Amino acid sequence: MPRPLSRRAALGLAAGIAPGLVLAACGAGSTASSSGSSGSSGTDGTGGTGGAGDTGGTGGTRTVRHARGESTVPARASRVVALDSDALDSVVTLGLDPVGATTVAAGAAFPAYLPAERLAGTKPVGAIGQPSLETIAALRPDLILSNQVRDDKRYDELSKIAPTVLTRTTGPTWKENVRLHAQALGRTAEADAADAAYRVKLRDLVTALGGPARAAATRVEMARFLAGAPTRLYLNDTFTGSLFKDLGLGRPANQDKTGFSLEISPEQVDQAAADVIFYSAYGDEAKSDQGKITGGALWKNLDAVRSGRVFRVDDSLWMLGIGYTGAGLILDEIRKDLVPTVG
Repeated sequence: MPRPLSRRAALGLAAGIAPGLVLAACGAGSTASSSGSSGSSGTDGTGGTGGAGDTGGTGGTRTVRHARGESTVPARASRVVALDSDALDSVVTLGLDPVGATTVAAGAAFPAYLPAERLAGTKPVGAIGQPSLETIAALRPDLILSNQVRDDKRYDELSKIAPTVLTRTTGPTWKENVRLHAQALGRTAEADAADAAYRVKLRDLVTALGGPARAAATRVEMARFLAGAPTRLYLNDTFTGSLFKDLGLGRPANQDKTGFSLEISPEQVDQAAADVIFYSAYGDEAKSDQGKITGGALWKNLDAVRSGRVFRVDDSLWMLGIGYTGAGLILDEIRKDLVPTVG
């Protein structure tokens, strides 16, 4: 079984080393038979533990409070199924090779930013929000991780297969969700190390950007071109919005607000004004507004475009990398793109 991260391993993580390279994976264990409660959702959704804490062993159980009540989980889960990308990031970051996981669409690959060797034995169990209960059951999991947005209506059925722990949502609450995942997995020490490494990376990047005042004076946005849908400018209540906030970066006034996204048409590109634009594309780019927008005069007149501070990023990482491994890699990309332009 993996041991908690050493200081050396934590520093390696801060330097951008994938957690899978510094944490040994746990071997398959026996299935724990326990069903989670479908009790009140009046808990805070951030988790908590009743009974014993992390034991580092395979015996015994603990009670974990989550968005749907309480579930009795193995003291140290080993056969875990992750039903959303944030749960998948957590499982890998905290040192396990999941036995099963959903993908963004039927037949799609697992997120490429995660180490392929860590997912070599992971069985696809359907698309996010549409998992196959039969496939999950055949894997004999001892823990299932998801959230209410994706799987609340399947909670009772999933709990009959294995203890199931749900967060309320994903995105901006990702650090709280990792804490709950860690409690369910019996790996809070690993979560502490991942958080410490993330904070070191944040501090170093802010310094490289010229300090907090310089970072705050730089208005940054995340835009996404979508096939068959309007272009989105992401607001603060998103994963990327939380990363910008953690870095203390400035935000355009129309995007520095609560909510998920602001949708714009090619005629509204002036609303994308910023000092720095990160953007990605999802689906068939020919069916999105990307060509109309980036080829138009409004786009070319934006400050970020004229100053050469527009950066295309990996959509899979920036949209699905919701966890400490994904966040660390995104911070690396921000450093690569922005630090040479400062000064």
